[in-house]
This record gives sequence, C-alpha cells and structure tokens, in this order.
Amino acid sequence: MVIDTKSPPRSKRARPRPVNEEMPDRRRDIMHAAERLFSRHGYHGVSIRNIADEAGVPLALVGYYYGPKLSLYEEVFRQRAGYIQERLAALDTVWTGASQGEVLERLVRAFVTPALKVASTPDGYQFMRLIARNLTEQGEENARPVQELFDPVARAYIDAFMKAIPGLARKQAVWCYQFALGALMHHITDNRAERLSQGEVSAGNTQFDASCDFLCRFLWAGIHHACQAR
Repeated sequence: MVIDTKSPPRSKRARPRPVNEEMPDRRRDIMHAAERLFSRHGYHGVSIRNIADEAGVPLALVGYYYGPKLSLYEEVFRQRAGYIQERLAALDTVWTGASQGEVLERLVRAFVTPALKVASTPDGYQFMRLIARNLTEQGEENARPVQELFDPVARAYIDAFMKAIPGLARKQAVWCYQFALGALMHHITDNRAERLSQGEVSAGNTQFDASCDFLCRFLWAGIHHACQAR
C-alpha cells in the first residue's frame, strides 16, 4: 500500500484563521454581564451564577478571571475609570481664559456634561444607574469604589467651588456638590419625564442632549443665588 504524502492542492487547504478571529472575549462578556445585572438588581440581588448565565460562560470561569463577587463588583467601577478622568480633565479647563463671572458656569458644565455624555449610550446609561445605586444604597460593598474613585473627584469639585466663589465655607461647598449631584443623578436615572410632560420630553438616552443646557443653567442659578445669600 502506497501512502500519498503530497500536500493537497492549495485550493483545498483550510485557510489559516487569524489569531482571535471569532473567538469570544469571555472576560469582557463577564464584565458586561456583571455591570448589567448589578445596575438592575444591586449587589445583593445578583449571584455569581446569575452573572455566569448572563455571560454564557461556565460558573468557575467568573471566579477564575475576577475572584469573589465583591472583587468583580469593584472591578466594574475600575473598568470605567476613564469617565472619572474625563471629569477631572474637564475641571482643569474651567480656569483657562475665564473671567470671574464665567468660572462658576464653566464649573457646572464641567460637572454635568461628562456624566450626560456617558449616559447617552446604552452601556453608559446602565453604568450611571449603577453609580446611582452605589450612592443611595451605601452598603459595605460600596465603600472601596466610593473612597477610591468617587471621593477624589468630589473633593476636587468641592475645592473648585470654593475657588470659584471667594469666601465660600467648605460646608457650603459640600452642599453645592451634594445637591448638584442629586439633581444630576436623579435626572439621569428617573424615567418619568416623558409621562409628566405629556410626551413633550423624550424618555431614555435621547433626552440628555436636549436637557444638558437647561440643567446647567438651573444648577448654576441655584448655586449662584444660594451662595450670594449666605
């Protein structure tokens, strides 16, 4: 028996597959699934099995890539650190070429615009909902993301309010930040605007471009007049 050792014609050879072509990114799928579920149900309403099922991966793979549930939860926030940096970068531009009267308005826009930009995309919207849960639920699981990622941004904006409004006490600057944050996050996460406006306001992510300027003027006016009255 003679074995033909010749290579098959080139046309019949299997085409080499480029590296990673059509191969699933399971780390990414787990991360996206975790963000979706945590934003909808909160930390305690989600199990590792839920995340594995949502991502379509074996249960053990979640722990292999990210460790226990708390580590995965914290990593969801770290993966979005670019949003934090964008807010700080926007704050750095407030003082360039601005008169004293323009600084506060610019500061408010630097505070609002990056958040609404993120919320205008479906993935970003669910992340903003997760931030809102983090702020309101305030369980032990939220301590590290708040201290590591959000407190530094809060302090930077509080310091900026004190710089923009000479003589402003720190406790008043903290109230400016907290009240502005509350209005911003409520606007992003609450979906009643379309119903309350009888259809004049679009629900969902499309509303944010239209509302950005009005929200900035609303916050600027409130902060400006409240601080004048101190």
